[in-house]
Amino acid sequence: MADLICIKNYNNRIEAELVKGLLEASGIEAIISADDCGGMRSHLLLGTNGTRLLVKEEDAQKALEVLEI
Repeated sequence: MADLICIKNYNNRIEAELVKGLLEASGIEAIISADDCGGMRSHLLLGTNGTRLLVKEEDAQKALEVLEI
């Protein structure tokens, strides 16, 4: 199993989902991690790291280039 790393935090799931789609269109697998009950309880993200976008460690550099962070 590949190690996953967080490349960016987002304030909401919608923004993270859009960026995930962009990465996947570029051939990079991405996963969203958020403690918000699958998007049903977004208020639970208050005071946390928000919604995290994770990629495989070996894809991190390419993902950052795609996102131009």
